[in-house]
Amino acid sequence: MFLATLIGLAAAFLFATAAFLQQQGARSVLTERLDEPSSTPSAFVSGLLRGVRQLPRQKVWLTGWLTNLAGFFAQAVALHFGSVALVQPLLSTQLLFTMMLLAVSNRRTPPPRYWLAGAAIGGGLTLLLTVDGATPLSAPADRPRVVIAALSAVGLIALLVAAAARRPMLVRSILMSVAAGFCFAFTAVFMKLTTDDLLTMGAGGTARDWPGYCLALSALSGVVLEQAAFATGPLTWSVAAMNITNPTVSYLLGILAFQASPPTQPGALASIAAAGLLIALGVAGLAHGLAGDDRHSWRRRVSRPA
Repeated sequence: MFLATLIGLAAAFLFATAAFLQQQGARSVLTERLDEPSSTPSAFVSGLLRGVRQLPRQKVWLTGWLTNLAGFFAQAVALHFGSVALVQPLLSTQLLFTMMLLAVSNRRTPPPRYWLAGAAIGGGLTLLLTVDGATPLSAPADRPRVVIAALSAVGLIALLVAAAARRPMLVRSILMSVAAGFCFAFTAVFMKLTTDDLLTMGAGGTARDWPGYCLALSALSGVVLEQAAFATGPLTWSVAAMNITNPTVSYLLGILAFQASPPTQPGALASIAAAGLLIALGVAGLAHGLAGDDRHSWRRRVSRPA
């Protein structure tokens, strides 16, 4: 469990760095295309895809994309040594690393309230990782359940994207972040299944199985939705929405879509609920505190005349 935790934290740092870099590139390319609510969801998706095709031309975005790939690799290694329910909640520390990156970028020392929010996240993770049976270390996947959950998520993501197309930019950013969080949660599930295939059946067997293709689709969809969120709202709001959605959905999938035995003792259930509350409060508090400067700088950039 220690190795999975350490590598999971490394993945969170890489994802935070990637988000910081990709947001700069996404804003310069996508903001003008997504600055007004679209008349139809299809027009919104079409504008988004046209903008995404231009992103690789941005050096800073491309650097962030390569950093993101390194994060996915670290996440895959962590998932090999631990379960989805163990590794994914660790990604909520991404907002802590985002705070540090913004502090360095703005040349400002984070005030004490930020560290208190960070302590809440750390305390929640510590509680979650130390409750006996709260995060099963390994369990075989129940593939029919994975398929049912994935199909349900596709419908929900489609509804979120359709709703985002008709909303103002800040609301749109949150909705797109939640949709991206769902994609990344399923990316973790498919990543674990694909890694298991590679280790047991080799490359040929993996190519004949469906999880690898679902992994590519969910990862690509998550990246596209993430870029739209970065372009239409402050970084901290986007990261916070994804950091609440991704671990929550991943934890539920780790219990329900894998043949794991969830804790049943009242004390364990209460500890899990308390850990979830601490993490959510820490993420929300940190996002709210950081959003002030980030929101003002974002407004200055998107309102600056061309």
